Amino acid sequence: MDKYIEKAAALIEALPFIQQFRGETVVVKLGGSIMESEEGYSRIMQDIAFMECIGMRPVVVHGGGKAISRSMKEANIAPNFTHGLRVTDAETILVVERVLNREVNPHLVEIVQRFHGKARGIHGEDILRVEKMLGNDPETNEPIDWGFVGKVVHVDTEPIQAYLNSEIVPVITPLGKGPDGRLYNINADDAATAIACELKARKLVFLTDVPGLLRDPEDRSTLISSLHLGEVDELIERGVIAGGMLPKIKGMVGAVESGIKKAHIIDASMPHSLLLELFTSEGVGTEITE
Repeated sequence: MDKYIEKAAALIEALPFIQQFRGETVVVKLGGSIMESEEGYSRIMQDIAFMECIGMRPVVVHGGGKAISRSMKEANIAPNFTHGLRVTDAETILVVERVLNREVNPHLVEIVQRFHGKARGIHGEDILRVEKMLGNDPETNEPIDWGFVGKVVHVDTEPIQAYLNSEIVPVITPLGKGPDGRLYNINADDAATAIACELKARKLVFLTDVPGLLRDPEDRSTLISSLHLGEVDELIERGVIAGGMLPKIKGMVGAVESGIKKAHIIDASMPHSLLLELFTSEGVGTEITE
């Protein structure tokens, strides 16, 4: 009998969060090593199906990094990364488009449908307009050419809203179209942030390979569960926010500054971490608020 009481208690704990988030848009970015685990990303898509079922409006933006690298290896194309971004030449962008639009995206849509949810894929280039990503090497100040890598300058939200209004989960690839009409690869974190800001989403969630922001990267007990905008600069100066976490945190800061109430980083490998972060008092990752 105790286990049934525990289940009822969990539902009661979730009730105020379900009521609070009903009808609200939540953008979820899915990527990292979890994409290598069918069981892992299936659990996440089950969480997404649950969110839609109780009246939330989830939007999924996904990457496909390792699947892309694997397909490039099969095509004898050597991977090339500069400052964390994949250098994408004309040959590589064809592989990226095929893997994202025709392999990963349809599979994620099918998983939501398997859990009796409604989902449809959106090819990013149909809704995202980009300009070519430009930058300079921080050491030499020489310009960097990432090839067909873009920065989002416009999001056409109409197709996304049409799906949401029909209770369909949009599943979006991080690809965009440039002013030259060519296809561009987009960092999935950046694509999710731009989409969340344009939709004026209630929440932006990054599912990652880490439990959240740690004061000590070697000690999970140092998880920072909640962070205010005013604390971010100090943590960057102290080196607590560094490496691959830095662009994620900066994206979250930009999202909150644009009006999104909360942005989250959570560990994708923890079973149902998305639901635990959204529907429990303690949460399981790091949230940034104003």
